[in-house]
Order: sequence, then C-alpha cells, then structure tokens
Amino acid sequence: MSGTAFRSGVERNYPLPHAGPDARSTESLANSMTAVLIGYGYPRLDPSADRAVLASAQVAFLCNQLDNRT
Repeated sequence: MSGTAFRSGVERNYPLPHAGPDARSTESLANSMTAVLIGYGYPRLDPSADRAVLASAQVAFLCNQLDNRT
C-alpha cells in the first residue's frame, strides 16, 4: 500500500510529492489561512510565535517531507 492510500484503497490527494521549495507556499497563503481561522472564531495568531508553527503545519499537510518518504 502506498503512503497516499487509505485502507479502503481510495487514493489521497495530499500530501503532495516534495521536490524542493514550493513557490505556492507564500506569505499570502499563510495570511489567507490566518483569515479563515479567525473567520471561524479561532484566536488571532501571534505574528512571531504562531506564524512559524502555522507555516510548518501547512507544509506538513501539503507536502511529503524528504525524511518521511517510503
């Protein structure tokens, strides 16, 4: 079974193969994600502490990290 398949055999779309820096992963994407979270009633993000964690979580969800490949 591949790393992108559920046990039911349905293929997942994410995480994407990671081939290096992704130009789509921008400050604008992080700002958009922040706006969505705030819109759903989550607290505002601290610009210094929370932004780095959000960016890390974003990459972890979107892309296979090189050290996680099977």
